[in-house]
Amino acid sequence: MDRINVPPSGPMDLPLSLLEMGCSGRFELITHPLPGKPIPPQSTLPHGLPPTSLNLETEVDKQFLRDPAWLPVHDTDFAFQQFLTVSQRKVNVDSLLNCAPSPLHSGLSVVRDPTTGMLLDFTEVLTENTGLSAKNSLSLQRQPGPPSESLRGSNTNYPFLPGGMEELTLDQIKKKSELEEEIDFENGLLRVPPGLKAGMDFTDKDAKLAKPEVNLMSLLSTTEDFIELRPEAEKEEVKGRDEAPKILPRTNSLEDLGIKDAVSSLSSPEKGKDEKSKPTEKPEENKKWAIPVNITSPCEDFYKRIPNPAFKWPFELDVFQKQAVLRLEAHDSVFVAAHTSAGKTVVAEYAIALSQKHMTRTIYTSPIKALSNQKFRDFKNTFGDVGLLTGDVQLSPESSCLIMTTEILRSMLYNGSEVIRDLEWVIFDEVHYINDAERGVVWEEVLIMLPDHVSIILLSATVPNALEFSEWIGRIKKRHIYVISTLKRPVPLEHYLYTGNSTKTQKEMFLLVDAAGNFLTKGYYAAVDAKKERTSKHAQSFGTKNTSQNTSASQDRAVWLTLLHFLSQRQQTPVVAFTFSRTRCDENARSLESMDLTSSKEKAEIQSFFQKSLSRLRGGDRQLPQILLMRDLLKRGVAVHHSGILPILKEVIEMLFSRGLVKVLFATETFAMGVNMPARTVVFDSIRKHDGTGFRNLLPGEYIQMAGRAGRRGLDATGTVIILCKAGVHEMADLHVMMLGKPTILQSQFRLTYTMILNLLRVEALHVTDMMRRSFSESHRDTQAHEKRISQLKQTLSSLPSLDTEGQLSDLLPYYHTVTELQTTREILQRAILESVNGLKTLSVGRVVVVNNKQHLNALGVILQVSSDSVNRTFTALIICEKGNEEGEGKGNDNTAFSHLYNTALFIPEGPCSHTVQKLKLQDISAITVKTLKVIPDRIIDNYNKRQQPRFKHDPPGQAISTATQELLRLVEANPGGIATLDPVNDLQLKSVEVVEGSMRLAVLRDSLREFNCIHSPTFAEQFSRVKERMSVQEELDKLLFLVSDQSLTLLPEYHQRIKVLQSLQYIDNSGAVQLKGRVACQISSHELLLTELLFENVLSPLAPEESAALLSCLVFTQNTQVEPHITNTLQEGIDRVLSVARRIGELQRDCGIPQTAEEFVGQFKFGLTEVVYCWARGMPFAEIAQLTDVQEGTVVRCIQRLDEVLKEVRQAARIVGDSVLGSKMEKASLAIRRDIVFTASLYTH
Repeated sequence: MDRINVPPSGPMDLPLSLLEMGCSGRFELITHPLPGKPIPPQSTLPHGLPPTSLNLETEVDKQFLRDPAWLPVHDTDFAFQQFLTVSQRKVNVDSLLNCAPSPLHSGLSVVRDPTTGMLLDFTEVLTENTGLSAKNSLSLQRQPGPPSESLRGSNTNYPFLPGGMEELTLDQIKKKSELEEEIDFENGLLRVPPGLKAGMDFTDKDAKLAKPEVNLMSLLSTTEDFIELRPEAEKEEVKGRDEAPKILPRTNSLEDLGIKDAVSSLSSPEKGKDEKSKPTEKPEENKKWAIPVNITSPCEDFYKRIPNPAFKWPFELDVFQKQAVLRLEAHDSVFVAAHTSAGKTVVAEYAIALSQKHMTRTIYTSPIKALSNQKFRDFKNTFGDVGLLTGDVQLSPESSCLIMTTEILRSMLYNGSEVIRDLEWVIFDEVHYINDAERGVVWEEVLIMLPDHVSIILLSATVPNALEFSEWIGRIKKRHIYVISTLKRPVPLEHYLYTGNSTKTQKEMFLLVDAAGNFLTKGYYAAVDAKKERTSKHAQSFGTKNTSQNTSASQDRAVWLTLLHFLSQRQQTPVVAFTFSRTRCDENARSLESMDLTSSKEKAEIQSFFQKSLSRLRGGDRQLPQILLMRDLLKRGVAVHHSGILPILKEVIEMLFSRGLVKVLFATETFAMGVNMPARTVVFDSIRKHDGTGFRNLLPGEYIQMAGRAGRRGLDATGTVIILCKAGVHEMADLHVMMLGKPTILQSQFRLTYTMILNLLRVEALHVTDMMRRSFSESHRDTQAHEKRISQLKQTLSSLPSLDTEGQLSDLLPYYHTVTELQTTREILQRAILESVNGLKTLSVGRVVVVNNKQHLNALGVILQVSSDSVNRTFTALIICEKGNEEGEGKGNDNTAFSHLYNTALFIPEGPCSHTVQKLKLQDISAITVKTLKVIPDRIIDNYNKRQQPRFKHDPPGQAISTATQELLRLVEANPGGIATLDPVNDLQLKSVEVVEGSMRLAVLRDSLREFNCIHSPTFAEQFSRVKERMSVQEELDKLLFLVSDQSLTLLPEYHQRIKVLQSLQYIDNSGAVQLKGRVACQISSHELLLTELLFENVLSPLAPEESAALLSCLVFTQNTQVEPHITNTLQEGIDRVLSVARRIGELQRDCGIPQTAEEFVGQFKFGLTEVVYCWARGMPFAEIAQLTDVQEGTVVRCIQRLDEVLKEVRQAARIVGDSVLGSKMEKASLAIRRDIVFTASLYTH
């Protein structure tokens, strides 16, 4: 055979070859390289192949010569000439037309022989969802963004779809129907299209008529030849009968289909796994999302169920920990409520280990930065692969476990960070922080925004309403939350009262609550006696009694010295002394200069650790007064821990404390937040604290949180809690509530913020009302139950008989409305009368009234007695009635209850007049007449009661009763058409607007009733009761529809007000689309309006970097200072401008209806640290700065650290606006303040 010479490929030939994509057997067509043309990428990675070693010269050439971006902005001509001489740039117009290649809409797939696996053919496969990107879709199917944005996301990205907000796409509905059954196009077809009333009729009419009893086809079906004749429909019918119970119902409406089964079908893949562990679920209607887990019985089969756990501990787990681990293995969400040191961290550790096993990621969020740092160190030692993200630190963000503050997680969720795709668990530590007024809302936002595939672990101190809270999360996430709460303490606590204050009395410690939790009053009285004995002696010797609550410094010192001496003798150290004021902490520590609690070996250890930790500081910073003071205290085993202490010192103290080298630690409440640093003993300096508004006793939750620091697991049998009685012994009731009361319940602090509104308006698919509806504050809205009731009511309505409103009855409905309005107006008036002094005066004994209730219709009665309770006041009255209707089973029919409204004719007995004595409620008295009678109430009541007994039943009524009855009868006969009544306005002198308007309206309505025709109709009574029944159902339905709708949200009015503010400031346009200003405000986490306005008004542009940093310090500093700062004129002008902008925003908010005065809004910006920050940014050492202000060092450092975050946000914002000068200025300012002791890295992260 001749060899065919293939000619070389000409310019017309397509140079193609196949490129295998991954290992999935898909191929893509690519072009061959032509000589002289660059090679196309031989890979399908999103960013091409990794770079090989490039030629250095071309790199340099490209970076410095071809790229005009490095050219100076000013004096361009000279530079440009220089540039042109260096590189001859060729004009390439085509490069302007460059556009990104559109995504491929198809790929190649391989067809293989199923037995041999041989390659048979290629087919083209269309790829779905190619156009999805982070800018237009909430779906996890969208393609990843650029790597630079993968961690924090970008503020133009859409977030991923939050779990529980299922928007059904058509694809999902398509999939649903496939799940339900194979659609058979002959049988069981849907006849009515969604939304229409009627539809097609597919039944074969003729066939139906002549349906024989014996099915001929089934007889014939034995012979093969005829089998095909048998209609498909009948085969299906027979099959359908057998299978009917298995398939889900098909339905005529998309809504029923999607929403009812969204839960069941979404969770169906996982259901198989969990079937064993899940309790049998009730049907959808009354589903409980929160499932309490029983932890009383031991978990026997734990090791059988988890043969190879993802993580092993050196100790045996408690039951609650085992239950939590089992739930995690089943991939369920859990809420663990337990005391501090009960071992909640075990749950978090297991989740991290699981995610490492599954190759997914975990995010651990905590409310406090210090806590994040500590957890980072702990988890880093345990797992190794751990990263940290806080406002100013970012360590190994690619790790599988990320520790961060909740605010950062929130911004990652809003900005659609790629991390969320791989996320398996989010662990919320210290969930009871959701009660924090300032930051609680962040937790709720994060919980609402988390996508569906993320499971949630909530760790919290013991809270009473854990179930309710979990039920809320379960409902918004449409998944079960397993609630595991334990009250058991690994180390039980004993609470004492201490009254000693000198060597003689140092043993005066009285047990108040024992380890079993019993309150011992004996101990309380012993303490009172001990205190009393001393005060009486004191009073004898000095002649005055010292009863003041506050004690002097020397008395305090005596108490502390005595107590600490006593405790160190009994080896009860380390001690944490909680003191609720920072100055008090410092004073107490300083007053112990005579005390030395450490051995020489410990002194050496403390000294070397202290030196080593501070070696990173610059020389000058090591000599700060606070550091020198703390060094002396630490050597003697004493330390102080509060927000005014430098962060690095706080960490040194925490580390020394956890090693047991700090014997006495004076701390404020922040030390108890989550920091896992147990002590042997906890002492309360006082049980009253200042909470920002005033002094109050500690709440049980706060007390338990702090007292729980006592008792180290594995070291102490019991923990000791001591309450000092310095001035006197506290009230027993206060102590009892505080020690044994219920901790504070979790309450929603949800509020609308502009950032939240703007972030959600950015994305069409998410609405702010969705967020509000899902907040914990709206958790009482049981929409499911409401929906169920609504459908019931709709059915009831459709089943009610239709109304006859023809002819004479044509004005029946308006009549009904008039009557109901009349009734409500009358009730309002009556209430007003009866709540007024004059009204009650008139309703006294002897007053004649008109009575209307089930039994009486316009009957006259006379009041005999008025009850004394003002809430449900009742009136005992004698009322005339027919003979035989005394008991009240009379023909009291509902529709007659209305008739007195248009018929004022009084009741006249037809036969002999009888009477009854009854207790009337306010609503039974329909009018107060002008008449009064002289009656003897006691005699009437006694006589009536006597005749109620069977043996006196037939006695004649007594004299008093007969007289009264006769008088009433005479009144009726004199005024048969109605008797004159007291007018509330003229007679009772009630002049309030409601009463005057109400009585006028009443008169108008009464007159209008006479003009209706329907009352004369013979069937009126029956038709009216029908209307009444129908309307009552309709009213309930309307009420429920309102409750389910967005209109009933509590925050809706405020939402509209805030939208108004944003519109008037042009952050959004009238249709709600976010404008440039709004996009900038999205970048900023707090005080977004003020910062954005300052940016757009160019307030920061004329200032130097250090001045702008100083000016912005007002956003992060919250305390009041006594020292007047000395500042430059430009800064003063800047401050004035900031205040005027703030005032303008405040006034605008006020005008739009937000209940905050302009003064309050302006008042939250404090300029006390401007001078400090200004000097710091200009390079002044920290020691000198500390002299400029009375604010404590720790607070200054924290403010400057937070200021750095603000500067970063402003830099981002300036970049969006396109103001590069301001951006670089912020960069400079940021660099100027990031130095020395303020930005020393945390000891925990190294």
